[in-house]
Amino acid sequence: MDIEARIRRRQRRDSEPRLIQDYDSLSPVSHVEDPADRGPVLEKLLDHLNPVFDGSLPANAYVYGPDGVGKSAVVTALFSHLDKLPTEGRNVIHTSTRAQAPISPSFVYIDTREASSEFAFYHAVLDSLVKEDVPKHGIGTETLRSRLHEVLGGSQLGVVVAVDHVGEPRSTAEDDLVDLFTGLPSNVSWLAIGRRDKYDTELTDYTDAAIRVDRYQQQMLVNVLMTRASVGLAQQALEHRLAEKIATWAAGNAHDALAALFIATDRAKEAGRTRLIDADIEAAFEELPQPCVPLGVVFALPDNRQTVLRALIDLGPEERSSVTTTTEAIGNAPGVDLSTGTVKRFLYEMAEAGVVERVQTETRGGQGRPPSRVEPRFPPTVFRRLYDLRE
Repeated sequence: MDIEARIRRRQRRDSEPRLIQDYDSLSPVSHVEDPADRGPVLEKLLDHLNPVFDGSLPANAYVYGPDGVGKSAVVTALFSHLDKLPTEGRNVIHTSTRAQAPISPSFVYIDTREASSEFAFYHAVLDSLVKEDVPKHGIGTETLRSRLHEVLGGSQLGVVVAVDHVGEPRSTAEDDLVDLFTGLPSNVSWLAIGRRDKYDTELTDYTDAAIRVDRYQQQMLVNVLMTRASVGLAQQALEHRLAEKIATWAAGNAHDALAALFIATDRAKEAGRTRLIDADIEAAFEELPQPCVPLGVVFALPDNRQTVLRALIDLGPEERSSVTTTTEAIGNAPGVDLSTGTVKRFLYEMAEAGVVERVQTETRGGQGRPPSRVEPRFPPTVFRRLYDLRE
């Protein structure tokens, strides 16, 4: 529950009611400080991390489950709170029952969608542990690794590193993750987060515990939607029955449920309404591709790829009738400063990664291979709005 956001919403004195009060609360890529209805998962994680409260490192662990179940949300929220514990070099907390609270290890969260290379990974870990800025240019991977050995060598307690989205396309492979930590001192513990079942991954060979995160139950997902809407939307903008409708359709996937709510809200806003209706929800269901690529994957792409995708989703059917016409249209779009050859290469790369899909066009007669059009595998409305807000 974000009390400050609720207070800010009531402090507004706009002359006209506004449907959308806070886009971040509606965004599928935003993580709240206290994820709703994930208490049992938090308890399992805390049970595993319990040694840190005595100033010790826990063993390695693997957190797994399908996409959209809140793995990232729970771990980022938990690590954000654990990072506030007293660590080496910080003031010690005194209580009436203890002369001194145990000093805990440091906590670092790494998203391998954004730090997939060896250099980027070591840079992200080091940057989280030291106060000075770590340069991104002019140094090599070996220098970063050596610096990490210096920093961790002077630590008695070490660090716990959460490594998210392991094994996804364009992120860090599972065997590469093991190699990355092999190159670090022994006072490093890791918490890998991925989608593969514990029986289908080699990571469990290097971990002491495997913690499964199941899909949201119906009422849990309704609570997530209503909680986000209570902060992000005008009062009574989302009826409980509509939240139930979205939750039923999403089948336990919080990402898709929030994306549907975002699209429906955007449609209602464009129509000048302050409440969502069934038609908004149905339109959202039609727009969302199934399966849907998580928007976190899209926003982790390099800026130039995102620029291409932003131009792609504004193209009409004729401009997307083939890869060639799509490439030319994107190359001529405002804000795109890329050659047609580069645009085509980016489209092929993103098709291979599953971000977009090449769909064969049905043709009558003629010879040769039918042309294929490019379709996004993510919700265009959500990407467009969040991209434009960021710009």
